[in-house]
Amino acid sequence: MYKILIADDEQKIREVLREYAEYEGHQVVEAVDGMQAVELAKQEDFDIIILDIMMPRLDGISACKEIRKQKQTPILMLSARGEEYDKLFGFEVGADDYVVKPFSPKEVLARINAIIKRNKQTDSPADIMSFEGLEINFTSRDVKIDGVKANLTPKEYDLLFYLVRNKNIALSRNKLLEEVWGYDFFGDDRTIDTHIKMLRNNLGPYRKFIVTLRGMGYKFEAE
Repeated sequence: MYKILIADDEQKIREVLREYAEYEGHQVVEAVDGMQAVELAKQEDFDIIILDIMMPRLDGISACKEIRKQKQTPILMLSARGEEYDKLFGFEVGADDYVVKPFSPKEVLARINAIIKRNKQTDSPADIMSFEGLEINFTSRDVKIDGVKANLTPKEYDLLFYLVRNKNIALSRNKLLEEVWGYDFFGDDRTIDTHIKMLRNNLGPYRKFIVTLRGMGYKFEAE
């Protein structure tokens, strides 16, 4: 059973998602705007938070930023805007996934299950792996650069961890989308390229370990 926070100013959407979530045995808490969502996220622990982007008082993007200052709870964004730019911006501020309205409640629940399953995976062959001054702790989801903790978005953590677990293996963009996002992503290769760029910027001198394979994808290259 998951504890889910649903923040949307449309009561009908909250009711539909609640009905489907509770049918599967999950506990649901509702918020009517971004401000209330942030306060609830501070006061309680949730397995996942669903944020509508267009909300009064505090929009979903701003709410996501505020929540990320406190917790790394998985966040699923809802929006009536489906442009690629909007999706990428949502990922950049820390969202784990992005669903465009109108949507199927069953699809939202499937994505919730996939997101939480990915975040609870601890099947790495080693808890901690080091490459020169880059230290990766899979259990605590920490990345340190020369002893200083890196500030990565949840999706950057997922992408880096997958690359490292498959070090020295060539990975296509489609493979990365399938394994890191966990479903058939309705976008294009720019999604992976944008996240790789963000990840490299955050890794500083150790960006060198992420190698571009022209016309194919990427690999984490290290001894």
